[in-house]
Amino acid sequence: MRRKVTKAIFPVAGLGTRFLPATKSIPKEIMTLVDRPLIQYAIDEARAAGIKEFIFVTSRGKGALEDYFDINPVLESALEKAGKTALLDILKTTNMESGAIAYIRQHKALGLGHAVWCARRLIANEPFAVILPDDVIEAETPVLKQMVEAYAETGGAMVAAMEVAREKTSSYGVLDIAEENGRLLKAKGMVEKPKPEDAPSNLAVIGRYILPPQVLRNMPNVRKGAGGEIQLTDAIAAEISHGRPVHGYRFEGRRFDCGSKAGFLQATVAFGLAREDLRDEFSAYLEQLAARRHVAE
Repeated sequence: MRRKVTKAIFPVAGLGTRFLPATKSIPKEIMTLVDRPLIQYAIDEARAAGIKEFIFVTSRGKGALEDYFDINPVLESALEKAGKTALLDILKTTNMESGAIAYIRQHKALGLGHAVWCARRLIANEPFAVILPDDVIEAETPVLKQMVEAYAETGGAMVAAMEVAREKTSSYGVLDIAEENGRLLKAKGMVEKPKPEDAPSNLAVIGRYILPPQVLRNMPNVRKGAGGEIQLTDAIAAEISHGRPVHGYRFEGRRFDCGSKAGFLQATVAFGLAREDLRDEFSAYLEQLAARRHVAE
C-alpha cells in the first residue's frame, strides 16, 4: 500500500531582495496578499491536501515568520472580551499545534535542492511534498490536493507543470515529455533553466512537488548546476536515469509569481476581486482607473 503524503517542506530561507526595502525588516513570506501573508496561502493549501507536519527551512532574520504561527494570548483575549468572535476564529486558523511545525536553518544559500536536503532527517523514509510560497495558485481544488489524488495512482515523483512562453523557459525547470495521459505527463528528462533554443518543451515546473525520499539521497551526488546552485530539478532527474517514474501534473488553476513585484500586484487584483466583501468597491475603482487612463491616451 502506497504511503500517504503527510509531511511538507517550505523553503523560506531567501532574502527577498526583489522586495527591498520592505524585506529589510520582515520576511518576504509575511508580506500580505489582501489580508493574509503569502505563507498562509501555502499552509492552507497543504492542510487541504492532508499535510500534518510542516517543515520550514529558514535562515537568519526569519523570526517574524516563526512568531506568526505561534499563539498570541493577549490578542486572543482582547478579541474575546470585545466580542469580535469572527476575527478570533480567523486568528485561530493561523495557530499551529505544538509539534506540528519544525524549523531548520539553511546556513548557506546553495539553492533549492540544498534547502530541501537540509530537512532530510525530519523526512526519514517517507514521501513528502515541497511547496514554494512564492507560487500562489488560485484554484477551485487546491493544487497540492489535485496532485496528491493523482499521486495515489502513480507513485514515484510528481511535479506541478504549466505551459510558459518559449522565451521564458530559461527561468524554469523544464520537462522533456515521453507521453501524455490527460493531466499526467510522463517525463523522460528534466532540464534546469535551459536556453529557449535548447528547451525540450515549454512545460515548466512550478513550485509544487511530491517526492520520494530517494530524491534526498540523490542530492549528495548532484553537482552545482544553473546559477552555481544545487538544483532540486537535477536530483529529480536522477530518478529518471535510475528507471524510476517521474510525472508532471498539468494542474487546474491560475498561478501568480509572487516572487516578482508585477506578479504580486496581479495576484492582489485577482484575489481582491474574488472577495465578496471587496469585489464591488474594488471593481468600481479599477473601472474608474481604466476610464481615466483611456481618456489620458
